[in-house]
Formats: sequence, C-alpha cells, structure tokens
Amino acid sequence: MNEEQQSLLLKSYSRFLPTQGVKLSYGTAGFRADASLLPSTLCRVGILAALRSLKTTSVIGLMITASHNKVSDNGVKIADPSGGMLSQHWEPFADALANAPSPQHLLMLINEFVEKEGISMDGVRPVEVLLGRDTRPSGDALLHAATLGVTSIVGAVATDMGILTTPQLHWMVRARNKGLRASEQDYFDQLSSSFRCLMGLIPTEKRKFDGMDEKVVVDGANGVGGVKLKDLGKLLNALVIEVRNSGEDGGVLNDGVGADYVQKEKVLPYSFGSKDAGIRCASLDGDADRLVYFIVPPEGSSKIDLVDGDKILSLFALFIREQLSFLNEKEDEKNYQQARLGVVQTAYANGASTNYLKQLGLEVNFTPTGVKYLHEKAAEFDIGIYFEANGHGTVLFSESFIGWLEARNNEISSGSKDSEGEKAVMRLLAVSKLINQAVGDALSGLLLVEVILQHMGWSIHRWNELYHDLPSRQLKVKVADRTAVITTNAETVVVSPPGLQEAINAETAKYPQGRCFVRPSGTEDVVRVYAEASTQEAADTLANCVAKLVDQFLGFNSS
Repeated sequence: MNEEQQSLLLKSYSRFLPTQGVKLSYGTAGFRADASLLPSTLCRVGILAALRSLKTTSVIGLMITASHNKVSDNGVKIADPSGGMLSQHWEPFADALANAPSPQHLLMLINEFVEKEGISMDGVRPVEVLLGRDTRPSGDALLHAATLGVTSIVGAVATDMGILTTPQLHWMVRARNKGLRASEQDYFDQLSSSFRCLMGLIPTEKRKFDGMDEKVVVDGANGVGGVKLKDLGKLLNALVIEVRNSGEDGGVLNDGVGADYVQKEKVLPYSFGSKDAGIRCASLDGDADRLVYFIVPPEGSSKIDLVDGDKILSLFALFIREQLSFLNEKEDEKNYQQARLGVVQTAYANGASTNYLKQLGLEVNFTPTGVKYLHEKAAEFDIGIYFEANGHGTVLFSESFIGWLEARNNEISSGSKDSEGEKAVMRLLAVSKLINQAVGDALSGLLLVEVILQHMGWSIHRWNELYHDLPSRQLKVKVADRTAVITTNAETVVVSPPGLQEAINAETAKYPQGRCFVRPSGTEDVVRVYAEASTQEAADTLANCVAKLVDQFLGFNSS
C-alpha cells in the first residue's frame, strides 16, 4: 500500500470515528443497527465494497436499508457481481473492518487481507460501486459516509443510483456485470414487457378471474416499494394496482404496516378494513424484497387469512411444472433433456406446504435458515424455486436452460406459435425475465403472482385452498451460549448436547401430525423452538414441553 492510499484511508477513518462499546456483525441482513451508530460502519463498508470490486474486477453494489426494521434503524449490505449476497468468505473481514478500534489496526487489517487475497491496489484497475438507499431519513447522511469509504480506495468510483428498493439495486449490479442496460427505467421496462408477454399468452377461456376483478390492493409499508410500484403500475394495462401506505401521506415506515407485520401478527395493516373483503390484497416490506398476500375477513374481525411465502412458492411451482410438462410432451428426446425443477425450503416452512409439494411429485430440498443457503441450493437446478414463509424468495433459471429457451424461442419466432409446447417456451423465457434472478423481489413477485392467477383463472380464495396450514408455535429459550446447541440435517436434528434429540422425538411422537425442532439463533443468545401439530392447543403444548427439555438439558432459564 503506497503513501497516497494510506493517507486516503486515514483521512476517512478520522472523518467517522467508531462508536465506543458498539460491536456489529455482518449477517444475512448485512450490518443493521440504530442509524446514529452507523456512519463509521458505512464508511468502512464502502472500503469493503471497493476492495470487493478490485478483487472481482466487477461492479459491486452497496445498499443502505434496514428493511422491515423501525424507521430509526438503518443498515448496509453488499451485492456481489452476480447480484447476490456478499460471499460468505468475506464476512469475517467485514466484521473485522467494521470493528477496527484504531487507524493503525484498520490499515493492518486491509494490508493483511489484500495480500492474502492477492488484490492489487495500484490504482490502475477500474473500480465501481453502485449505491442505493431506501426512504429512511438517515439515508442521505449514511450515503455520504459510504461514498467517502468507496473513494478512499485509489481510483474507485461511487455511483449514486438514488432511492431504490433493495432488489432494484441487486438487479442493476447483475445487469451491469452482464453488459446490459441497468437504469431504473430499464428495470421497469423489463418487468412490464415480460408481464405483458405472459398476459398475452393466457388461454382465451381463462382471461377473466373466477368472479374477481382486475384490481389488487397493495400495502406499501410506507416505504420505497409503494412509490416504485406506483411508477411500475403506470406501464401495465391489464392490471390495476391500488397502493396504500405509500409513505406519501405521512405514514411511518413499518409502523403497523408491511409484510413482516402482516405475516407475524396475522392482522390487517393500517388503512385496510371490511370494505376490502373479497379483494386481492398484498403487502410489501420496507425495502420491497418480501411479499405476502392476505384476505380481508368479513366485518367485525381484525384477523386475516394469510397467503404467505409458502403458498407463493406453491403457486409458482404449479405453473412452472405445467409449462415443463408441455415441453416434455412435445420435445424430441434427441435435442431436449428434461429440465430439473427443484423446490427449496427451510424447516420453518409449514409442514402442510411441504406435504403438498411432495404430493405434486416435486423434488423438495431443505437448507439451514437464511436466504444465502436457499439461494445457493436453488442455483443447482435448471429451475430452482425458493421461498421463506416471510415472503422472501425467487425463481432461479440456469444459464444453460435460458440459453436453450432462447434458441427454441428464436426458432418459434419464424414459425408456428400455436402449440402448448411452443407457448411454454415463451412463457418460461418471459418468467425468467420477469422474476428477479438476483434476489427476492416483491414487485416482480407480485406481477408473477397476478399473471399466474389469471392464467389459472383463480381467485385468491381458490389459491388459498391449495392446502391448509398446520397450527404452529414458535418459542425461544434464553441461553448463556447458544453455540452449545449443534444441529445437522438443515437444523432439524440436534447432535449436541447428547440425548436432547431423543427426548424431543419422544415428546413429538405424542401429538398427531407433530413436528418439532430446535436451533440456536443466529442473532440472539437464545435457542429457538418450532412446533407443529394437528391443533393449536397441541402445537402450543408441544412447544412448551420442548422448551422445558432444552432448559433441562442445558440448565438455562426459559422465557
């Protein structure tokens, strides 16, 4: 590291001194905390992003958001060249950099890491970081800190992409690194044109809903997603989107609104009521990477029928399976190898959804909790679908399968488009462009749900009847050291302490349709307990009994 580089880094350190006594850890959500604690962290993540750009010789993204957290919080996460999450290999360096206690320590960390990674800091290679932020009031100040961090690496350029949803920034990073146009308008154009293509391929006899109108009412969480959805909706002719809680009327971000609130509390968000009974309703989270639907009950009840990420996954899987079946019927075995479709869930997926997917004959895979694990597994398939119950998920298409679809589509363009096999090619190609290939995206997900419901001729009520969730309960047990619990098999089986899993099995066997697992939290000093059974009373009892077992085996106090 030359003197110019050292001087720039020392200058950035002095501008944003770390808050004493605060230690942050980079996880699935990146760094997240009260916004007042984060200027130093944002500056250092800017450094990290620039170094990542140097290492990968690619454009990197830096998103400033705290998603579904309260408005006084903020956070930051990195988008890798693929548009996905920061490589797990770099997470320990992110932690060390954010928590470096002195300028000398910061320089030492960077020197050691760039040497280990073989990163040249000669200022010759192009370095670019795209920065985005949501609508939080703290975003501008944190953007300034992040920009200073990026430009403290010699030759690095920080490009402010403005106020965006998190998935928009990830999409832009992926597009830039594929040599494609990557403005916000390009994002809107790709989604709207793909949506129109799919609408045009709906069978004539299914052009109307089962007794439903063309309107969907969306809770925007008073965040960035509501504003962007309004802009996107202007490009759609066949769908009316009414956005409430857009944040433009003074509503508070994530306060009694948003997908996280709706999914966890199972109650109506603000501004929804009995007048909305029978209408398709949906909710985005604060940065628009989660989506859930819900049904407003008759007058007199605040509870809702939740149509969560598990049911979104099931809807997508049904549609894609149907299209693949059309291909399998028509294609010559010599030039077409059946595409492998895989579904990926975590143990928190409701057991009823898993049973339903398996009954369809689909390959269901499980990973540990966390989007990075789900995404990685889904990428192993020709088409991989993953969703968490909270509404975060997407559909991934392999490059080889997209290449095959494009080649077949080119052949179709000059010939007949009448067979279902040919239409299936066009539908799947349009889905690959509509759904965000980089990360879960509530806007693209909502459009895909809407077009599939129209394709099926289904109301939201028909969709919700695919299966009925088993009653469940989640609890947590306070611990002194959560690492004392070690799990395997996608966190569903305890291997330490010895004997605990056997005790859980014995307790679970007492309940019809019983299922229970425990896992150490990734963020708190607690062990989490999840239980399902045929009745809510049984699920509650099972969860409480297993929480007591955890306490007995580990000597902790439950709460």
